[in-house]
Amino acid sequence: MVVFGNVSAANLPYQNGFLDALSSELMGHNSFRIPISSQALKTRTRRRTSCPLQVVCVDIPRPELENTVNFLEAASLSASFRSAPRPAKPLKVVIAGAGLAGLSTAKYLADAGHQPLLLEARDVLGGKIAAWKDEDGDWYETGLHIFFGAYPNVQNLFGELGINDRLQWKEHSMIFAMPSKPGEFSRFDFPDVLPAPLNGIWAILRNNEMLTWPEKIKFAIGLLPAMVGGQAYVEAQDGLSVEEWMRKQGVPDRVTDEVFIAMSKALNFINPDELSMQCILIALNRFLQEKHGSKMAFLDGNPPERLCMPIVEHIRSLGGEVRLNSRIRKIELEDDGTVKSFLLTDGTTIQGDAYVFATPVDILKLLLPDSWKEIPYFKRLEKLVGVPVINVHIWFDRKLKNTYDHLLFSRSNLLSVYADMSLTCKEYYDPNRSMLELVFAPAEEWISRTDSDIIDATMKELEKLFPDEIAADQSKAKILKYHVVKTPRSVYKTIPDCEPCRPLQRSPIQGFYLAGDYTKQKYLASMEGAVLSGKFCSQSIVQDYELLAASGRRNLSETTVST
Repeated sequence: MVVFGNVSAANLPYQNGFLDALSSELMGHNSFRIPISSQALKTRTRRRTSCPLQVVCVDIPRPELENTVNFLEAASLSASFRSAPRPAKPLKVVIAGAGLAGLSTAKYLADAGHQPLLLEARDVLGGKIAAWKDEDGDWYETGLHIFFGAYPNVQNLFGELGINDRLQWKEHSMIFAMPSKPGEFSRFDFPDVLPAPLNGIWAILRNNEMLTWPEKIKFAIGLLPAMVGGQAYVEAQDGLSVEEWMRKQGVPDRVTDEVFIAMSKALNFINPDELSMQCILIALNRFLQEKHGSKMAFLDGNPPERLCMPIVEHIRSLGGEVRLNSRIRKIELEDDGTVKSFLLTDGTTIQGDAYVFATPVDILKLLLPDSWKEIPYFKRLEKLVGVPVINVHIWFDRKLKNTYDHLLFSRSNLLSVYADMSLTCKEYYDPNRSMLELVFAPAEEWISRTDSDIIDATMKELEKLFPDEIAADQSKAKILKYHVVKTPRSVYKTIPDCEPCRPLQRSPIQGFYLAGDYTKQKYLASMEGAVLSGKFCSQSIVQDYELLAASGRRNLSETTVST
């Protein structure tokens, strides 16, 4: 498929920190420019200004997702908001946080006829999918975001917004670097002619470079209880790490080393000795039970404009409101312990009929009122802690050859996954130079290190992945510039025994709700989990309409009497 695009972008400058003094340490990003010649600068300028962006690429057609059970279930939930009885008096719902969870909550509340007011602390949409434009017009992102076929609520959301064409689907493969053979890759190719789970089984059986036949057989035997026991068995494995579960099931350690270190880091930015096995089993279940479950797509440009803004436009078209630079300082309470208002850092007080916190769990914990902290529902949140992650972008002076138009699993000690975004993304397309976007994880020991330290370490790893093209000393490919985005508290760390601590979206405080991938839903810490949590949160509010409306009338009456 030949695609020609003309992409424009509004500048969304970055504002340090989530909560000024309260939590400035939770987020940060930095950039560095390597001095380059005036001729190189002229070449870059000509590329950007001589004509509108034109991209020629071959995309894999969108897979048939609409008839899967999970897609239909997600579509039914979406439709329930549009078909809900129109409220006599729409609720004003104040939502903190314009990441995917907050945007989803506001979108579906607006679909149900209510009036969401979405408040974002920073001057950029997206939360953990935020991105910024530098002075050259290049975008750099919080993370490397992949949209799977097994994301039914996300796929429905794209369809509801009419932006299915903004996903660039890749061939149905998983591609792993081979550390023992620098510069080489091993593939798991899922044949389109076979249904699930046969296509996944075929992909595994056909790959003889990473696992031996005895290892495959032992792994398959180890997985049998999960296949037979279903969801109940999967949830019961939350108490074991990936490493512990594998050894308990008699799976050779080499299976963990060859496959599940990379998979663990891709799913939650931590290693198998920390990650809950429940997380792996949920992913395997989705990938093996749905024909296109593990098929991947990239967004065709920066997430704030290409995904978040269509949601905002939809919300506004239905009477909702979205405000940036609206940072919450305090949750103010009534005498009975319910929410009276959100107090912003500029002194503004925001009141509503219901309130939602759709921020990361670490931000919520910083702002919890003291009188709520001993309530078991909130106290259990103490175990949920965001995991640190670093996203690295490096622009090189040439087009790298040893790469694919796909997500790549690095299998390195320091890097998780990476992609040459000059190939995989239309807006970032460049026929002459590569831009590698890499997830640096686990990042706990590196989050406080300097950007130059991180880049030096990254280059040493890239030397192994591109032995003929990249040298750590830059004697081969030269760095033109880089950006390093540090997120000290990203998605919640999915360690064993976290599942009982994840809260339902409806809190015990009347009129106060939560949304976020850490809240209770079956897709754990993911974009799909964030979107689904927003739908569950909206569903709870719609179900509570009569109670919330009556409470609003009572509060209005009391205010009238007191004045």
